Amino acid sequence: MYISTQEELASFCARAAHARVLAVDTEFLREKTYYPQLCLVQVSTGEEIAAIDPLRINNLSPLKALLEDEAIIKVIHACSQDLEVLLEGMNCACAPVFDTQLAAAFLGMRQQASYASVVERYTGVHLAKAESLTDWSRRPLDPEQLTYAEDDVRYLPDIYRQMYDRLVKTDRLGWLMPEMNDYTAIEHFRRDPREAYLHLKRSSSLTRRQMAIAREVCAWREALAARRNVPRKWILSDEVLVELCRRVPGTPEKLHKIRGTESLSQESVSKLLHAIRRGKELPAELCPAIEHHTRPAMGAEGVIDLMYALVKIVAEKEGIAPQLIANKGDLADLLAQKEDAKLAGSWRFEVVGKELLGLLAGEVGLTVKNGRVELL
Repeated sequence: MYISTQEELASFCARAAHARVLAVDTEFLREKTYYPQLCLVQVSTGEEIAAIDPLRINNLSPLKALLEDEAIIKVIHACSQDLEVLLEGMNCACAPVFDTQLAAAFLGMRQQASYASVVERYTGVHLAKAESLTDWSRRPLDPEQLTYAEDDVRYLPDIYRQMYDRLVKTDRLGWLMPEMNDYTAIEHFRRDPREAYLHLKRSSSLTRRQMAIAREVCAWREALAARRNVPRKWILSDEVLVELCRRVPGTPEKLHKIRGTESLSQESVSKLLHAIRRGKELPAELCPAIEHHTRPAMGAEGVIDLMYALVKIVAEKEGIAPQLIANKGDLADLLAQKEDAKLAGSWRFEVVGKELLGLLAGEVGLTVKNGRVELL
């Protein structure tokens, strides 16, 4: 059903409040704005499907209460953008959440399996993507658009039940849920301008001092983009911002020698230079620490490659995406005997950590049989 009035929303939410599971998806636009524009919220109880129109309904509090009801499991595929949009568009801390993309990786599919591939695997239905470039802010929505939108939640309640049963039967639920709870924690989706620099592209070569400057400049850019409600790249691109951190201009003349700063107003130039100066003058001990995996010692690359081959063998045997178990940085941490190595604890140690330690101790080996790498 298409819900565009307050009365329809209240009636549906009253019925849905008795559901144990609620599938959720959103349609939004953010190409020309800082804050995503929430255009449609699709939900399914398994018995009813509703496409709720936030552009036509002023008070979404019944929907907010439903999404925040801790007695109802919200099933979402690839939840990160949806949780962010719901938080910013409705101030809704949607929880608890079961992400079918993450669960699929624990059940033998690749780490970032698409919604269409999960639907096909679990229901046999092949979904069309004809409306993938739709402008969801335009009204009215036609029947084809609504069908497409509703398909994004139509199959999720049944998929959730199948996944849950398989996770229980394979004794994987205890592996998945700690990862799920951390991955879907709403704190990850709250914007903090002081942490915007952590997502800066092309910043891996910056020093701690340059990262201190990046933190200040990114926070300035974030605040200005939010105030104007424009994409942050419309203020300064990541590429230009990284160059500013490297050159550290101290005057408007030096600043404007960097291509991409020409459109900044006089006020913005002044505040940007002030942000650069704050980062430049920050005491060294307060500069951001740069987190890196332990760099492998000379000649250790081959050992890590061998370790990763073992991870892939175990992942195939267990039916888990290998990237969920470990990447090469995690393997380097284990090789360096770091106390906080991911592979040294939790289910990962039981699944593959012991085998890896055996490999490093010369107690486990690999061989090739019929063109495949196997454990000795």
